[in-house]
Amino acid sequence: MRRPPPRHDRRRKPSRPLAPRLIVLAGLPGSGKSSFARDLAKRTGAVWLRVDTLEAAMLAAGLPRSHASGLAAYLGVRDQARDHLALGRSVIVDAVNGVAEARRMWADLAKELGVPRRVIELVCTDASEHRRRVERRAAPTPPLPVPTWEEVQQREYLPWDEPVLRLDTTRPREELLSKGLSYLAGASRRPRATRPG
Repeated sequence: MRRPPPRHDRRRKPSRPLAPRLIVLAGLPGSGKSSFARDLAKRTGAVWLRVDTLEAAMLAAGLPRSHASGLAAYLGVRDQARDHLALGRSVIVDAVNGVAEARRMWADLAKELGVPRRVIELVCTDASEHRRRVERRAAPTPPLPVPTWEEVQQREYLPWDEPVLRLDTTRPREELLSKGLSYLAGASRRPRATRPG
């Protein structure tokens, strides 16, 4: 007796692979960047690169944490992203990207390789929830320490001066992913600035 074919969850149906593009995530620690990046990578097959992962490896090798280690992690992710994009793979960059120098790095890379760049900013509009996330989460990438709530509040993070997709991570994860996928599907169109919600 033949078994019935397995049922497929249409809500979890994999998306078509993205044409090569550079997807830049931004947001303060605890805003939900890595959770979103993981969901997006699973759905699209894009390569997920975390700046924190590279800096944590440096610390594990015995290097001291410093401005130089943070910069080296950004440069390492940039070079890895270049390699993957050159092979025709989309890349998700997971980092705070709070200052102009970091943002310009990704703009220059996209221009160098002639690939679209899309920026998705993750924010947590509920300050109490944001603080709870920061204070209760375990270190995701040891030995890199988790920042304190005070450090998050004091972190330099400039407003974006270009259109980006801004997602409020107090909303359901599937809703955020759906909005992100719709945004990325319009890579040939100029993105519009959006508000959380």
